[in-house]
Amino acid sequence: MEYITTNQWAEDLWQKTRDIYNVAFGEHATKPEKIIRNMFARGLCSLHVLMENDKVLCMALTGSLTGSSVLLLDYLAVRKDSRGHGIGKDFFNYIIEWARSQSQYKRILVEVECDETPENHARIHFWKKCGFQLLDDYKHCYKWGPQHYMAMVLHLKGKPAAPLKGEDCLKYMASFHKESYKLG
Repeated sequence: MEYITTNQWAEDLWQKTRDIYNVAFGEHATKPEKIIRNMFARGLCSLHVLMENDKVLCMALTGSLTGSSVLLLDYLAVRKDSRGHGIGKDFFNYIIEWARSQSQYKRILVEVECDETPENHARIHFWKKCGFQLLDDYKHCYKWGPQHYMAMVLHLKGKPAAPLKGEDCLKYMASFHKESYKLG
C-alpha cells in the first residue's frame, strides 16, 4: 500500500479518486471539481490517498486558511468494499502524522453531522476512536441544507490555554468553505 499527499492538482490522481468522493458524499455534499481545482491553485488544500495496485482505497481532502494553525478535515472517504476493516483509522493516522510533520498545525478540526441518526452516531464514534473530542453542544445549520453540524477537535501539539468553543470552530470552518468557493 502507498500513501500519497499532494498540494498540487494531479489530474490522474483525481480521476482515480473522484468516484470514492462522489459515492461517499453524494451530489448535495461534494464541492464541484472546478472549486477543488481552484482550492489547489490558491493553496487552500491537500489531497491524501491510500493506494493499492493503482486503486485508491481511501481519500481525504484537508485544508487550511493562510497563516492558520488549524487543519480542517474537509472530506474523508473509504472505498465502499474496503470499509469495516480498520483501513479508515489507519489512513487517518497517516494524516495525523503528515499534519504533525507540518510545523504550522496545532490541531485538526472536523465538522460532523449530528442529527439523531444511526449513521451520524457511527461517524461520531469513528472520530472519537481516532482521538477527536466533541467540543460542546453548539450546533450549526448551513443555509444550503437541513443537517446540523457539531465541531470535533484533535490536538496535535498541546492544548490551547483557553478551551475551544464549538461555535468558534464552526465559524472557522464556515470561513474556510466561503474562501473555498471564491474563484480566482
